[in-house]
Amino acid sequence: MIALREAWLAGLFRRGNWLPNIVSGVIVGVVALPLAMAFAIASGAKPEQGLYTAIVAGLAVSLFGGSRLQIAGPTGAFIVVLSAVTARHGIDGLQIATLMAGLILLAMGLTRLGSVIRFVPAPVIVGFTAGIGVIIFVGQWRDFFGLPPVAGEHFHEKLWHLLQALPQWHPATTALALGSLALVVGAPRVRWLRRIPGPLVALLVATAVQALFRFDGVATIGTAFGGLPRGLPVPALPDITLARVLELAGPAFTIAMLGAIESLLSAVVADGMAGTRHDSNQELVGQGIANILAPLFGGFAATGAIARTATNIRNGGNSPLAGVVHALTLVMVLLFLAPLAASVPLATLAAILFVVAYNMSEGRQFARMVRRAPRADVAILLITFTLTVLTDLVVAVNIGVILAMLQFLRRMSASVEVARQDVVDVERELGDTGAGLPARMPPGVLVYAIDGPFFFGAVEACERALVQTHTEPRVLLIRLGRVPFMDMTGLQTLEAVIVTLQKRGVPVVLAEANERVREKLARAGVLAALGEGNYVDSLAQVVQRCGELASEDAGEGDAPR
Repeated sequence: MIALREAWLAGLFRRGNWLPNIVSGVIVGVVALPLAMAFAIASGAKPEQGLYTAIVAGLAVSLFGGSRLQIAGPTGAFIVVLSAVTARHGIDGLQIATLMAGLILLAMGLTRLGSVIRFVPAPVIVGFTAGIGVIIFVGQWRDFFGLPPVAGEHFHEKLWHLLQALPQWHPATTALALGSLALVVGAPRVRWLRRIPGPLVALLVATAVQALFRFDGVATIGTAFGGLPRGLPVPALPDITLARVLELAGPAFTIAMLGAIESLLSAVVADGMAGTRHDSNQELVGQGIANILAPLFGGFAATGAIARTATNIRNGGNSPLAGVVHALTLVMVLLFLAPLAASVPLATLAAILFVVAYNMSEGRQFARMVRRAPRADVAILLITFTLTVLTDLVVAVNIGVILAMLQFLRRMSASVEVARQDVVDVERELGDTGAGLPARMPPGVLVYAIDGPFFFGAVEACERALVQTHTEPRVLLIRLGRVPFMDMTGLQTLEAVIVTLQKRGVPVVLAEANERVREKLARAGVLAALGEGNYVDSLAQVVQRCGELASEDAGEGDAPR
């Protein structure tokens, strides 16, 4: 409800703002009409289920989401995952997985994980979206060219069978598809058609042509699905059993993660276009509610739609009212225009998805990243893209994120330095502080400074530098002033270094740690292992403590051993 409250406080529900939001909502509803049906068919569902999803999810996200500009519904990013779930578990399995994903999204929002989801690296996002674009493009060849059904579980198998079936293309279907593709791409460039969405122009023209000439062999919504029913279905809960919940847990988590990433990306794009600021956690709550409600009304997974959200902003939408009107527009279509959908050619919907796939692939950004990004990021991009196409999205995203994390840890560990400092430099620094103590370090003190986070990825270099001092100093001083944090591995390593040096008769002094690091040192028992008085806060106290330890060591050296 945050977006609603912010819109209310900003005065966006005043009568003067009604007209632009109503106009924008109608336009977005018209844009969503062919897309919702196309995404549903590509996901293995019926076309009306795509409309149910756009209506219910769009309304829920507008009312409960964290962005007042977000338009939600079925999207192309989901096609690969949803079609696999439908093929393996049926449409009821898809709805159960969607319901479970909604619960996961709701839990993620309530536990405030929205800010964490946004940290998925750009090479991973570009890699899997480009891979999805390729899969959608190839997956629509059958309807675009009027090919017979092909077998094959994996992408390369389907591609090979489609290539073998291409000589059997259907002329009338292909002609309608090419004409539809030309209208989708070219209509926005015609001055008097510029205000009408290209997909709608293609849908109306191709449907009229098919209804008029009734070409033999052209598949339509009527021949494939029996047309569209009027109105929304009665809410019903899917047949949920423990066995189905367990077998659908993996797909549900995948849908939730992809939905979270897609919706938050869309919200970020909306913020950049309109100068707004969304609440990522509330957005996940809204997406969770949307995916819980959609399957109850016969729908399936939904998320924020970047293209429809951008269309909303470009046409003057600035409040959740536009999203509500978008949903109501689709309701009106179902109530009054459903019988006309029987003549919609599937080839036209395939042509629309061709354009969606092209836009999703972001070829220019992909090529730019390959040319300009660091080599490791390019490798992550290409690996994610290849795995998305050849295996599945879950494997691709998991491996892509893991590789990105390992690369980040490698860079972080390389940035941590354990440097030996000259005593003269330390004395000069001490003199600059204006301390009342003599600016002289006692002889035999070896000084090391750690610069950077002392975590598990950096402990090997730190341990090697601290233990292998190549000398036997009287005192080893370790400065921690530039250590922002330590993890448990770093703490254990530091304690082991202290114990090792103490066994060699070398006392260790730690100095200048920040408050958080000092608390961790105490809680982990490092200060206890260090010995009383061997931790000091300031450099001025270092001289006194090192002098005391050096004197004790000198005294012990004079005594017989």
